[in-house]
Amino acid sequence: MKDPNDTENEFSFADAMQGVTRHKHDKADLSVEKTTRKKKDHNSSYRRHAATLADDKVIDGLSDEAVELVESSEELLFANPGVQLRVLKRLKQGHIPWEGGIDLHGYTVDQARDQLSKFIYDSRKAGARSVIVIHGKAYSSEGQEPLIKSYVNEWLKRLDGVLAFCSAQPKDGGTGALYVLLKKSTN
Repeated sequence: MKDPNDTENEFSFADAMQGVTRHKHDKADLSVEKTTRKKKDHNSSYRRHAATLADDKVIDGLSDEAVELVESSEELLFANPGVQLRVLKRLKQGHIPWEGGIDLHGYTVDQARDQLSKFIYDSRKAGARSVIVIHGKAYSSEGQEPLIKSYVNEWLKRLDGVLAFCSAQPKDGGTGALYVLLKKSTN
């Protein structure tokens, strides 16, 4: 414990400031600001250019940006507001017959996005009410995460015309496929 009467070890501000000199001018050095501004202009033009390139990778609002990964055996379930619970239950049980399907095995993320978007659009145009999307589980690639499954999970939530989707029954692919309920086309 420090003795309040001990003045021998006290800190003296005046002693600490010995040898410090006062600035001779009070104006800002603008040469640094000009260099920083030029650098910022270059960075913003680079970002603007990169943003235009990124737009090329977005199709129907679907991006190939990183998504939250799902497990191979994880069951997926999604419904937009307004979808009745009994309809979702029938879809999950496989009681709504699917009228078309797409298999995304072997596609890259970009190819899968393009194919899925086109398939959903064409299916709605043809008047299909329910379709099946086979995304796989990535079991064939040792240690691989189910990328296509994870992306399809996100893309279907964003695609216009998708009301709901859920993992398929085991006879139709189980957690490697999805039943997708589509909105009626307005053609």
